[in-house]
Amino acid sequence: MVTLVIGGARSGKSSFAESAYDGKKDVVYIATSRTEDDEMIQRISHHRSQRPDFWRTFEGDYNIADAVGHEKFYILDCITVLTSNIMFDMSKDAELIDDKLQSLIEDRAAEAIKKLVDKIKKSGSELIMVTNEVGCSIVPENYVARVYRDIVGRVNQRAAKMADQAYAVFCGIPMKLK
Repeated sequence: MVTLVIGGARSGKSSFAESAYDGKKDVVYIATSRTEDDEMIQRISHHRSQRPDFWRTFEGDYNIADAVGHEKFYILDCITVLTSNIMFDMSKDAELIDDKLQSLIEDRAAEAIKKLVDKIKKSGSELIMVTNEVGCSIVPENYVARVYRDIVGRVNQRAAKMADQAYAVFCGIPMKLK
């Protein structure tokens, strides 16, 4: 079973995903955040404190499928950060993130997710993928932010197609979409 959980910032999506595995011991938390500044270190520390110590954490970059081991339950948190890491790495020297580069970024993110989903399904495990809804707000003023929003929106659509079920979380309230 593959589940997608989508919501805005601080919507409760990660808490909802983690609660699905309450009481489970064989859980792997696939973390995509990089510890590149003090703010991210604090955010990562906060997330770690919210989940059981006995869950295994896999800190992956694009190799998220490598997280799959003998455990039964997996949480990927989150697709949005995975996509931003890929976008930054692929576009950091570009003057313009043209359609071709946007497509390459989107494809690389979707490929990483698909490899993970395929490995999960082959192993008979369960996966919950967490992602941010970034398109329900005002159009960003910044060009890079607009490109990022568009790429994430398309990656989220592709991830939703891979999922067996999907939930949107608003104000801590999950709503089943599929």
